[in-house]
Amino acid sequence: MIVKYDELAHLAMRVPLIDLKSQYNKIREEIQLAIDKVLQSQQFILGREGIELENEIAAICGMRFGIGCASGTDALLLALLALNVKEGDEIITSSYSFFSTAGMIAWLKAKPVFVDIDPDTFLLRSEQVAGKITGKTRAIISVDLFGQCCPVDQLQELKLPIIEDAAQAIGARRNEQHAGSFGIAGCFSFFPTKNLGAYGDGGLITTNSEEMNASIRKLRMHGEGKEKYLHEIVGTNSRLDELQAAVLRIKLKYLNDWNRQRNQNASYYCAHLKDLPIKLPKTESGNFHTYHQFVIRTPRRDALKSALEAKEIGCGLYYPYPLPLQPCFKDLGYQAADFPGAVEAASQSLALPVHPELTQEQLDFVVGSIRDFFQQ
Repeated sequence: MIVKYDELAHLAMRVPLIDLKSQYNKIREEIQLAIDKVLQSQQFILGREGIELENEIAAICGMRFGIGCASGTDALLLALLALNVKEGDEIITSSYSFFSTAGMIAWLKAKPVFVDIDPDTFLLRSEQVAGKITGKTRAIISVDLFGQCCPVDQLQELKLPIIEDAAQAIGARRNEQHAGSFGIAGCFSFFPTKNLGAYGDGGLITTNSEEMNASIRKLRMHGEGKEKYLHEIVGTNSRLDELQAAVLRIKLKYLNDWNRQRNQNASYYCAHLKDLPIKLPKTESGNFHTYHQFVIRTPRRDALKSALEAKEIGCGLYYPYPLPLQPCFKDLGYQAADFPGAVEAASQSLALPVHPELTQEQLDFVVGSIRDFFQQ
């Protein structure tokens, strides 16, 4: 049986949700040279490209350390392990995010404690967090969803470790402070469809803590310390390989321009869809939004999705199920009424193409198709 991944199935559409082919064609020569350089070196793990990428992203985020790893999921897992999270600990996080945010908490047999989201921004409602703290609370995972930073001011006042899930927000800023710099660890994903995407899986953790940096570097290498084959702790194998790092270093040069283009595309949608009966994404005051996704909301979401797909316009559901209501978390006892913001988002949200490769003709076609749907 062939399993298709919906997010990539849109590539063949008239207006794909993500257009990785067009992006590649624009930087093909640079990418091929970078890959060939790695192939010539025959150093594929923990080499110069990975070290340089770690340093470059740490510098962009204003952080002392960057540690590459195998995926954004592993970035969260390694950060939790470095905080020594154990069975029975509680980690407070958002009810609306990609599964890894909560999944890695549960993987360590800790308990995810969920809070609702702001229905306008999709971001964790920071004011609800204090009421969820117990004697077992070990940390908070904030989520920079869809490309904008979580409002962490109230969270920082709680004096708990914050792991920032910045998987979707590289390049985003809050009051000119970069995503990945708001907690003890910032966790990034380089999944191919991200604003900065690899040609496979990849992730990275930023931190200012020497202790976290040392611990994560051991953990990603099976717990190995300074002496080879001498394991000081039990870790895992989670490293960002040289080929992916080389690709990411080329793409990193274009990231600011790509994020600005995403903003321009988002502004175009907002200007031309504002009179329709849909909720447009809201940007928090002080935030620079990088629009990993441009997510609208409408009670007619499913019908609109079908109409757009019939015209070969890619669109996606991010995310159709709130985390607390996932079957694997049923033993936690949460009810839909506990998370009205997340439940509404799950039933009404639809992501439109916003990638920087969109042409004006494609933007006009998307806008015209949505207007046609609501005028029927």
